[in-house]
Amino acid sequence: MPDRYDVIVIGSGPGGYVGAIKAAQLGLKVAVVEKMRTYGGTCLNIGCIPSKALLHASERFEEVGHLGKLGIKLDAASLDLPTMLGHKDATVKSNVDGVAYLFKKNKIDGYTGTATILAPGKVAVAKADGSTETLEAKSIVIATGSDSTPLPGVTIDEERIVSSTGALSLPKVPGKLVVVGAGVIGLELGSVWRRLGAEVTVVEFLDRILPGMDNEVSRQFQRMLEKQGVAFKLGTKVTAVDTSGKTLKVTIEPAKEGEAAAQTLEADIVLIAIGRRPYTEGLGLEAVGVELDERRRVKVDGHYQTNVPGIYAIGDVIAGPMLAHKAEDEGVAIAEILAGQAGHVNYGAIPSVVYTSPEIATVGKTEEELKAAGIDYKVGKFPFSANGRARAMLATDGFVKILSDAKTDRVLGGHIVGAGAGEMIHEIVVLMEFAGSAEDLGRTTHAHPTMSESVKEAALAAWTKPIHL
Repeated sequence: MPDRYDVIVIGSGPGGYVGAIKAAQLGLKVAVVEKMRTYGGTCLNIGCIPSKALLHASERFEEVGHLGKLGIKLDAASLDLPTMLGHKDATVKSNVDGVAYLFKKNKIDGYTGTATILAPGKVAVAKADGSTETLEAKSIVIATGSDSTPLPGVTIDEERIVSSTGALSLPKVPGKLVVVGAGVIGLELGSVWRRLGAEVTVVEFLDRILPGMDNEVSRQFQRMLEKQGVAFKLGTKVTAVDTSGKTLKVTIEPAKEGEAAAQTLEADIVLIAIGRRPYTEGLGLEAVGVELDERRRVKVDGHYQTNVPGIYAIGDVIAGPMLAHKAEDEGVAIAEILAGQAGHVNYGAIPSVVYTSPEIATVGKTEEELKAAGIDYKVGKFPFSANGRARAMLATDGFVKILSDAKTDRVLGGHIVGAGAGEMIHEIVVLMEFAGSAEDLGRTTHAHPTMSESVKEAALAAWTKPIHL
């Protein structure tokens, strides 16, 4: 007789494990099927967590060279890459062990293997030893996440031509690194290896970096990265990578046909970071009739249910930004829905962070989106160069930008480029959750001196006038 559950969650990434824990807390009997040896999915194992460990370590490594400006005299820093990678691995282990503990604490049954949906309410788990186990449940939640999008004609071997996975474990600092793709992943990992000594060139098909973000943020941030030594080839595509020699030969051409002749870049490592695609293969979705969209994402309704009753999906496999915290919120929402409650996610107030140096953090609408929608808006900006704490910290690069409705003063978007932007964005997120105004934020007392005073000043600028500019 198959094991019977209230909910079977396929995948233990941020959406899957959070959804499973919340469902168990609400009294449901839960099973999780995970194909990896450890829980946590891409984010905890080979994505968000290990990359942040390397970002932090590489930033501290570079910071040593600038401490003389603060009166701290040190010999030049030397890199111990194996120890740095060991810190990254220890961080991963601590996080995935934490998820395993939470599963045990909440009495969640974990199954290691590849899941196939046989029918509504029935899942087969193929294990590494060749055996198969069948599980049954009232509901099935697909939370299988995403994987790296391949570049046609280029084979990733995770040694010389790498995805984000291989870029997290390079055994030595490459002399020359070519990053294909100027999105979040490419810029974060490219910046890690640039700080550790690599010569980095970013090749992007579009004519700008960070597509989808506010144009002003994108333009100013590109200039900051160029000052740091990152080179860009925009409006350019990679057509081939020759692996026959000691160094890789990367053929690039203008994205628009006929504009210029092809060029060749030399590289020790090529990082393919052109995006991610939903992981929906091998789940048996076609066989049970689950509909996919044109990008092979699972179609769901407003309650995360597919066209097949009893089968749900959340996270990267459905439409929306591929963000771990978006998946987490959907995990909570689907657990509440399955428990008979009213789960909900406010997609208009989901922040996004680029963990470079300085960081970028955004929430809500960009100027371009507001213009396209015909919304009359006001802009308030405040530079960190006018902030006392930023001057004291030598962290004056960047600015805060607040977008508010010209008639109601309601904040419609917030954009921060600067040190600690990923932490500062959340007061704007909370404000937007409660439909707050620029005046509300501008009148809120902020401790002095803090970087976040610049958020208040930008809000004052959107409402009326800033004080310190």
